[in-house]
Amino acid sequence: MPNSHRGFGYWATIAVAIVMAIFGLPILGGGLWLISLGGSWYYALAGIGLLVSAYFLFRHSITGVWVYLATFIGTLIWALWESGLNAWAQVPRLVAPTIILLLVLATIPALRGRFGVSRGAFAAAAVGVLAVGASVMVLTSVRDQTIFAQEVAPPAADVAPPAAVESPAPVVPAEDTATPVIPTPAPVNYATLETGADWPAYGGDHAATRYSPLNEITPENVGQLEQIWEFRTGDLPENDEPFGNQNTPVKVGDRLYLCSALNKISALDAATGAEFWTYDPQTPVDAIGYNASCRGLVYFEDTTAAATDLCASRVVNLTHDARMIALDTETGQPCADFGNAGIVNLLEGIGDTAPGFYAPTSPPTLVRDVLVVGSQVSDGQTREAPSGVIRGFNVVTGELEWAWDMGRPGETGLPPEGEIYTPGTPNVWTIASGDDELGMVYLPMGNSAVDYWGGDRSEAENTYSTAIVALDVETGEVAWHYQTVHYDIWDYDLGGQGTLVDFPTADGPVPAIVMPSKQAQFYILNRETGEPLVNIEERPAPQGGVEPERLSPTQPYVTDFPNLLKPDLTEADMWGATPLDQLWCRIQFRQASYDGVYTPPTVDQPWIQFPGYNGGTDWGGVAIDPEKGIMIANYNNMPNYNQLVPREEVDELGILPITDPNYDPDAGGGSHGSISPQALSPYGIRVNAGWRVPFTGLLCKQPPYGGIAAIDLNTREVLWDRPFGSARKNGPFGIPSMLPVDIGTPNNGGGVITASGLFFIGAATDDIFRAIDIETGEEVWQVTLPAGGQATPMTYEAEGRQIVVINAGGHDFMETPIGDYFIAYALPAGDTP
Repeated sequence: MPNSHRGFGYWATIAVAIVMAIFGLPILGGGLWLISLGGSWYYALAGIGLLVSAYFLFRHSITGVWVYLATFIGTLIWALWESGLNAWAQVPRLVAPTIILLLVLATIPALRGRFGVSRGAFAAAAVGVLAVGASVMVLTSVRDQTIFAQEVAPPAADVAPPAAVESPAPVVPAEDTATPVIPTPAPVNYATLETGADWPAYGGDHAATRYSPLNEITPENVGQLEQIWEFRTGDLPENDEPFGNQNTPVKVGDRLYLCSALNKISALDAATGAEFWTYDPQTPVDAIGYNASCRGLVYFEDTTAAATDLCASRVVNLTHDARMIALDTETGQPCADFGNAGIVNLLEGIGDTAPGFYAPTSPPTLVRDVLVVGSQVSDGQTREAPSGVIRGFNVVTGELEWAWDMGRPGETGLPPEGEIYTPGTPNVWTIASGDDELGMVYLPMGNSAVDYWGGDRSEAENTYSTAIVALDVETGEVAWHYQTVHYDIWDYDLGGQGTLVDFPTADGPVPAIVMPSKQAQFYILNRETGEPLVNIEERPAPQGGVEPERLSPTQPYVTDFPNLLKPDLTEADMWGATPLDQLWCRIQFRQASYDGVYTPPTVDQPWIQFPGYNGGTDWGGVAIDPEKGIMIANYNNMPNYNQLVPREEVDELGILPITDPNYDPDAGGGSHGSISPQALSPYGIRVNAGWRVPFTGLLCKQPPYGGIAAIDLNTREVLWDRPFGSARKNGPFGIPSMLPVDIGTPNNGGGVITASGLFFIGAATDDIFRAIDIETGEEVWQVTLPAGGQATPMTYEAEGRQIVVINAGGHDFMETPIGDYFIAYALPAGDTP
């Protein structure tokens, strides 16, 4: 073509050819690499098609269009063969190729001249239009990705955070400055506290059903919910501190009690959100462990005390710097008769430790007037970590009544002088549940310090690691235990609170505990004896890795009750925003060791852990409607891409445990570091949580990444199971897509069921608070939160009105916005039945 005719169309065609070549070369090279690893041949063939098409387009030949059409049609056939009509699976397979197709079709006028289109060019355009139509039909074919339109109540305007409170003081109306008036809580019978008008414990009650008999808010009127008050704690990170409050308040009488990310305790008017008092324990920021979170506190009323006695009713909270504080509910002042002027030092017997290493984030569990206390211990640091000892304290005096230290059998008090509780033992970082009638507390155990190697664990550690342990709350002795993972080297600790129910069996209802797991299974046991009430089968587990002689040959699987464990991953499950992303993930899949669940850790190559350590159910637990016999569980469905790192390499990188004087959090090795040191063991650990694509930040596994399901306890059938969480806050390169379609996001934090058939939950990474119809699984109401809702909500009655409250505190690991909000919703005044 003469230079005088080389206009825009000519150069645009050259540009399209260059773009195709730029993508074609790595796709061809990566495709050949994938073939050498035993993977799909598609990418190599597609790379050839792109390059040949680019060659002819560069030469200004219509043959380039035909070659790409053939390549695209082959891509369409391959995509349908490999993943069917799954729109999310087809995104990396068809979106970019379709865009290239449109660009190629746009070159046709330039290839034959603006006005002189040949029959061949016309035919190519027609076939291309049909191909685009087919691609669009595939990408929009999945029914459950329809946008669910809702009429959402707008959030109220932000309220400025209150000034920091140096000492507890009541909030006094401006016109009354002479005599502070603190409303006295109405008398409450502690022994009869239960959900309904009140919400007296983290899980509703210590049985943790997360169920309320309230029914004022229904599926029919929930759309009328409006925000009625908002309270802000003022606790927000100033620098890069890991914040993420997950508080569920407790409500007794006319008061609501809550705690902030840095352990401030506030008493509010349950109806209006007005602040009665706030107590600030002055928790230092350097005491933050995994993150700054206060999941809950404990309410106690001494029915033997006179109504005028100080601290006749009290709230008890744990701080990040390991103090247990009891406050008078009327004044917010420390209880003088509890511990040392209202404070118990939980580091007694623990020994010297670095700030943030032993950092409680969950409330104690109260059973028969005994406060049962565990603690978070930061993962991955060193085998000489603080002890996982569980202790029972008198709720009135704060005195130690017993200690269960599995390394000191038969010894239930403080260690002898000069000694400490056994280091590195499994801990309970989450919330326990308790049965006052049986006098038992049920502990969801973690695993020993150094999660991914167990060569020097004791017999007791191997017995109680990742197990449900029932302790006699009067003595601290083990009543029974059941292990859910044998020789846990996957960080599969039990993160959810066990729920106590009367479980239906052929012989009638049996008092049971339902324990969810990170493998999305539900272990259901007789809570008096520990005997399984479901069939649990020991199945062969993968072997090998770095300690094959110590691995358990089998792992337990529940076989006659639904689980939410998804099928093993395949190469076809790899994902991304483009074919290049997906190709990279396929290569990584083929390079890794993977034999399904419980693939052993490896050092010579990465290994895939699916579900990852954030799989299944975590701190939110499950919710159970005991009247309908329905359990609702939200869960995660994400893999990790891990690799053990030899000790000498860890040392060369300068990655040190938190206890080392030269510890540098910026060098990695912190609780959020890419490599954790696992000091005093042969290996550190590199964890790619969620298994992210390096280019775009998306996950390598195709969606969904999280779901929500309802299970009938009577029939043991799944009533519904669907993706949970929209794509509005997710997208490549961290750019929110704002697409209101259900992709199924990572989610943490549980929900609450009401007698009217609603399930309220935040949890997902889209910052939406939802109400779901438990009969159908359909969303019937939603509102956008100002920060992440990774806390379990609660509901109660105040002044004759049902109110729903959630803490929008966010979570740094979940990458949701950090906030300090407590927000209450109710039906408009006058609209209540």
